[in-house]
Amino acid sequence: MRTRATPERLSTFSDGVFAVLITVLVLELRPPEQPTFQALMLLWPTWLSYAVSYVFIAIVWANHHHLMRYATEATPRLMWFNFAHLFSVSLLPLSTAWMAVSELAPQPVAFYAAVFFLVNATYIFLIRELVDGAPGDEVPATVRRIMHIRSVVTLCLFGVAIFAALKFPVLGLGICCCCLIVYLKPEAPWTR
Repeated sequence: MRTRATPERLSTFSDGVFAVLITVLVLELRPPEQPTFQALMLLWPTWLSYAVSYVFIAIVWANHHHLMRYATEATPRLMWFNFAHLFSVSLLPLSTAWMAVSELAPQPVAFYAAVFFLVNATYIFLIRELVDGAPGDEVPATVRRIMHIRSVVTLCLFGVAIFAALKFPVLGLGICCCCLIVYLKPEAPWTR
């Protein structure tokens, strides 16, 4: 008799991917060519891109960790949704580097916002698989509803950020940063 596949290995693998992504992100940082603070300050797009991406990965990891608490079995659907989510997050170092070297040019910032959109879309699949599949007494209907509303609203805002970035890159990046704020606390807002 075979036992159910437990989600611990899936969580451990995911944690490893997040750790590698942070490492890849930091490896993209390059010191200025001149040994002056002015040269360091000229790299502000790189530092801003790195800081936003680091916080983004931390928030995604915290929310992923929170969702995985609802997993009781590592089903094939859960594994593939998780791989899709990790794939979308893995695009972050590329989009961060492109945005930084372009000094926040419109198309790289729009691509960066598109990565945020993709990460949020795959997060919605994880919510549906883990939270919607959880027993009602484990996740109250109000919490489910708030999680769905929050994820759909931020998905739409990331979509707006993509198009806004094409004309106003700083605005597009700002919208992405504002969306991150609502995910600082992984639990659904306004619930206990």
